[in-house]
Amino acid sequence: MQQTITAKLQILFNPSDKQILCDTMKAYSNACNYVSDYIYKTHNLSRYSVQEDTYYQVRESFGLRSQMAVSCVRTVIAKYKTILENQNEWIKPIFRLPQLELVWNRDYSLNAKNDIFSVNTLNGRIKVKFYKNGFDKYFTNDCKFGTAKLVFKHSRFFLHIPVTYEINELAMSDVSNIVGVDRGIRFIATIYDSKGKTIFYDGNVIKQKRGRYKALRKELQQVHTPSSRRRIKAIGQRENRWMQDTNHCISRALVESNPDGTLFVIEDLTGIRSATEKVLVKNRYVSVSWSYYDLEQKLTYKALRNHQLVEKVNPAYTSQTCPKCGHTEMANRDKRRHLFCCKNCGYKSNDDRIGAMNLYRMGINLLVPDTVAAE
Repeated sequence: MQQTITAKLQILFNPSDKQILCDTMKAYSNACNYVSDYIYKTHNLSRYSVQEDTYYQVRESFGLRSQMAVSCVRTVIAKYKTILENQNEWIKPIFRLPQLELVWNRDYSLNAKNDIFSVNTLNGRIKVKFYKNGFDKYFTNDCKFGTAKLVFKHSRFFLHIPVTYEINELAMSDVSNIVGVDRGIRFIATIYDSKGKTIFYDGNVIKQKRGRYKALRKELQQVHTPSSRRRIKAIGQRENRWMQDTNHCISRALVESNPDGTLFVIEDLTGIRSATEKVLVKNRYVSVSWSYYDLEQKLTYKALRNHQLVEKVNPAYTSQTCPKCGHTEMANRDKRRHLFCCKNCGYKSNDDRIGAMNLYRMGINLLVPDTVAAE
């Protein structure tokens, strides 16, 4: 099985190299806008046809090398397809920020021994240093580099490289440990494992901080000035980076604290964003914008890399079913008090812990169908 991740590499430069790279990235962005205008007018998304009609003009007007001109067309078509898939209408993308798409071994190469990044520019190839810390593990015969993106942010150059490598996927027959992972808002993740151990990852701090971000955005939206709009965008990006870092930390802790052969069982929350009819209006923002999927993605790829596995199961009744006697009833769960009390056997516990326990039981049923796990 193959897995692809995006690795970020910092590029080091001197003043002359910086100007060359900036000029090349600016020319590439301008060329992308030219191709974007053409596609918006023609509604033509055939790569061969668009390339035939724009290739020579792009090279003459913007000075791009041959491979860059080809990559420019691919970049714009990919952007249009994403917009059509998400918005279902023709919206012309505008490439404002300098960027550069680089094809491996044509536009760029990396010398691991000397830490040299060789890149194609408007002035020919230049060679600069890169910061390799944490990147050594990708310089193996098992890893393949794809088309990278060079970006300039906070006065620094970064190279975003898709790295594809082979991994041995864990088979169900090799599972030796099961962990139920219940995701929520009060607790961003609740863990229950085969040793009966429960771990809570508090979500109240996250909820409060996101509430402050929301209030600040609301104030800025009432100002209606260019600086307020820039501030809103910056706040959104900061919140997104912070939330992604939080999910990285939680997923890494889960993977590193469990051995090889672990099966993580999570709920299949597909479509949860549209399920707002039962949520109070004041709580809908938190409910529909919570980063369940981001945590799922990060846990999935980290688990695969460590010979572990993530399985999604039906979320129905996971917080209403007693893990002791199996009795299912809506009245078992008191959402306001976050308390579960079985109406049949009287078993009591935190409702999020009950969800994690039931996911653990469902994990055992995946291995041995119709088996009920004891606590």
